[in-house]
Amino acid sequence: MRSVDEHQRVVAGLIAPRPAATVGIVDAEGLVLAADVTAPLSLPVFDNSAMDGYAVRAEDVAGASTDNPVRLPVAEDIPAGRTDELTLAASTAARIMTGAPLPAGATAVVPVESTDAGTVTVAIRTAPKPGQHVRNAGEDVTAGTTVLRAGQLVTPAALGLAAALGIGELTVLPRQRVLVMSTGSELVSAGTELQPGQIYESNAIMLAAAVREAGAEVIATPTTSDDVAQFSAVLQRYAGQADLIITSGGVSAGAYEVVKDAFGSTTVEFVKVAMQPGMPQGAGTFGNCPIVTLPGNPVSALVSFEVFVRPALRTAMGLAHPDRPRRRAVLADHLTSPKGKRQFRRGVYDAATGTVTTYGPPASHHLRWLASANCLLEIGEDVTEMSAGGEVRLWDLSPADA
Repeated sequence: MRSVDEHQRVVAGLIAPRPAATVGIVDAEGLVLAADVTAPLSLPVFDNSAMDGYAVRAEDVAGASTDNPVRLPVAEDIPAGRTDELTLAASTAARIMTGAPLPAGATAVVPVESTDAGTVTVAIRTAPKPGQHVRNAGEDVTAGTTVLRAGQLVTPAALGLAAALGIGELTVLPRQRVLVMSTGSELVSAGTELQPGQIYESNAIMLAAAVREAGAEVIATPTTSDDVAQFSAVLQRYAGQADLIITSGGVSAGAYEVVKDAFGSTTVEFVKVAMQPGMPQGAGTFGNCPIVTLPGNPVSALVSFEVFVRPALRTAMGLAHPDRPRRRAVLADHLTSPKGKRQFRRGVYDAATGTVTTYGPPASHHLRWLASANCLLEIGEDVTEMSAGGEVRLWDLSPADA
């Protein structure tokens, strides 16, 4: 059997980054920059007020205090957005709003709370230092400097900076476009009355959600029967639209294994991987598109996605932390594991105690337990039994906002 590590390398070798693309900044959110971003202008663009108050020459109000206010005529009213160039004459003040351009000659801003808020004349009750409450042009960003770097994730803050600099487009690594196919003549959609021998389709919905959670884009989630002609027709329909095809089901050793029957031994290699769950796997190409074929049992399918597909997808998109966080924890109960296979058991990790408890049976159809687990216990191929109190490695499946 192929080892888990070897199959990880095979899948990773299939999934390549898409060429860099220039997109509108709104569409760049959550993607990784493919090129540095240089500031075309300085921020702030001009000297402006950091407070609602009065622009003054600091020397004109140097002796101001609560007991001895300095009174100045209000020469101008300067709201944010005023565009004409102004000069503040000596021994005058200009009422100014936050973000409004500082008039030439002004060296400080007195907050309105330190005045009587006059509009014709104003009583200044504090002596500001030169530069106080003034945002100087270029103090945040100097034109020509690199403000965002290739490999950096486009976060809300990065979008805000780009927008503030007047940048409308960013060059990024695009999302991987993934076709998720579920196979099986027994599968029907939710809302359909089940006939004897039928089950509701869940793998495509589950795997599509996992693809999106990994940061990629799902182009479609078709379900096909165990008919080779139908399966092949669906593949042809989406040919050229996907960067990766993921199938579930149809890869075991029985009859009516539609994925194996469709590809035979041509461009997809079907193997047994030394793991539980998820032993039957396949990987190869359909035309020029990588294809990863996962087993049909739901737990096997999702665990296989976590082990093989998710890290390769995130790496191809340049996203940080392609692997789930790994932890060491103390096992709270006893477990057994098949010799020669790497076992991934559902578990519940308690961060407060540093312990982890196995959760549910190891069989690959027990989806209920995986839905409530927050980790996978990774049991090595050479381990057949572990007692409570032993140290175990786990994969943290907790959502980022948990």
